[in-house]
Amino acid sequence: MWKSWSGSSRAWWTEGTPWWSSSTTWRSSRPQTGSWTWVPRGARREGRSSIRGHLKGSWPWRPLRPRPCGPIFKEENEVPRVLLVKLSALGDVIQTLPVLSALKRARENWRIDWVVEEENAEILRGHPLIEELFPFPRRRILRLLRSGEIGKALKLWGEFLEGLRARPYEVVLDLQGLFKSALVVALARGKRKLGFANHREGSTLVLTEKLPAYDPDLHAVRRYLSAAEILGGVAEPVDFPMAPYPSAGEMARKLGLPPPPWLVFIPATRWETKLWPEEHWRALAERAPAFGLPLLWVGGPGDREYVSRLAVSGLNLAGGLSLKELAGILSGAAAVVSVDTGPMHLAAALGRPVVALFGPTAPWRTGPFGKGHRILHSGLPCAPCFRRRCPAPRCLSGISPEEVLKALREVLAGNRAENPQVRK
Repeated sequence: MWKSWSGSSRAWWTEGTPWWSSSTTWRSSRPQTGSWTWVPRGARREGRSSIRGHLKGSWPWRPLRPRPCGPIFKEENEVPRVLLVKLSALGDVIQTLPVLSALKRARENWRIDWVVEEENAEILRGHPLIEELFPFPRRRILRLLRSGEIGKALKLWGEFLEGLRARPYEVVLDLQGLFKSALVVALARGKRKLGFANHREGSTLVLTEKLPAYDPDLHAVRRYLSAAEILGGVAEPVDFPMAPYPSAGEMARKLGLPPPPWLVFIPATRWETKLWPEEHWRALAERAPAFGLPLLWVGGPGDREYVSRLAVSGLNLAGGLSLKELAGILSGAAAVVSVDTGPMHLAAALGRPVVALFGPTAPWRTGPFGKGHRILHSGLPCAPCFRRRCPAPRCLSGISPEEVLKALREVLAGNRAENPQVRK
């Protein structure tokens, strides 16, 4: 092994993948005769991530380049314990559910834990394929810090860490790929920490091994399943195993609703560019009684006032349902009309036909997965732009209520088109 001195910082050279890039200005004075990785003093030589090791070296330092991913479990009788890190948002959490089935098909003795933000934890609570669920109170911690209640924030953070670090894992799999998930991955006790090579916000720095970069135009469900397959999972057939939730009949009795099936509208989303014009929703609602189905409107806690402006017919349930109650309502839908939002993915996961309205986002990446859905997309040359704000939004306003009514008739009649899984 070559040894080199860089100023006052002791470092060693090990064979690996070159770490330099066009955005990197620091170079070693030693001529490069092969493919090398610079490792700071204190980093683990065997290729595993070590936060303490990273910080020991004098500047400039680079963390050890993750080595190529190899076989995960070598012994047939080994009981693998895996930690999935998928924090948010609701739609992303729903689209990760097939990973559970894929892993369990390969080996029944998989022991799977999951870290998820507490706002989305309810939809996973009591899941038969998850051994332990760790709700991450990230937003509560940030609110406490902003209000100056540092002691309470540290206590909450400590309680979360105590549970997270209570057990070691053979594999920690980051399916989020952002700074917030990298923080969880770095602090979890894992022998091997995996994530995609093109994950963002520096999240790959805490990995011990990088999975091959995914195709950005691959549907999110397929992307997550590709990671499960590398761990030995069996992806097909794709299904969405759900935690227990109340039935549609139970929800009807609880809320005093007409018996299912229902027509369900989901108009709200956090991106203003993904909103269908209010006048279009009202025009659709005025003609919805012609289908002969009770109309229900659903949404999150902050959506009730917005939905009330649209619900010229039907019942407004926005803000009054938990995630599991929402699943119960959606399970009784004959059809769902929705913008691109988390409950749309929940409806698709429950096997309900969805008429999905897409504008600035790509339906081939994050559309409702599976058969039986209709996706309406304006097809403007600027779409998808993935912008949360637009000075002249036209991509959704170009979808008329008449087009939505036609698609709704088709899915109710069983004339359903398949969801595009790849970009045409």
